[in-house]
Amino acid sequence: MFYENGLNFECQRCSFCCGHSPGFVYLSKRDLDALRGFFNLSVKEFVEKYCRWADYYYGEKVLALLEKRNYDCILWENGCSAYEARPVQCSTYPFWAWMLKDKQTWDECAHDCPGMNKGKLWLKEEIEKNKSGYVQNTPLKKNEVEALIQEELNKA
Repeated sequence: MFYENGLNFECQRCSFCCGHSPGFVYLSKRDLDALRGFFNLSVKEFVEKYCRWADYYYGEKVLALLEKRNYDCILWENGCSAYEARPVQCSTYPFWAWMLKDKQTWDECAHDCPGMNKGKLWLKEEIEKNKSGYVQNTPLKKNEVEALIQEELNKA
């Protein structure tokens, strides 16, 4: 594994990973709970205000954050407006499984991210923990979100 001795990464706050091109920030149950709690909104309110349905594998629809017209994340305002509650996908960047496939892929991704290969040395164990968190952070399917909303309505 090419990162046996660790990798350097330190966010340069350029915001490239938070927008500038189309993409998806998929939301898991953990992400939805953290974000709706941060904004003090119900599941239904948060989904209506901040989310969209994204195509996923095998035609599945999953929950994702909205993007602005310029492709910036809906939460981006000169920094993440929900940094303390940001999704796992965001907090584990750039230690995503596909980016860690090999050195060539990592270096290609570094062309778009000025923080990669600079700054803090992340040890293999830290990288693996982030990679595992990313892989295990399963996005919520549409029917799962609908069930959460119905559950909330039943409690009201």
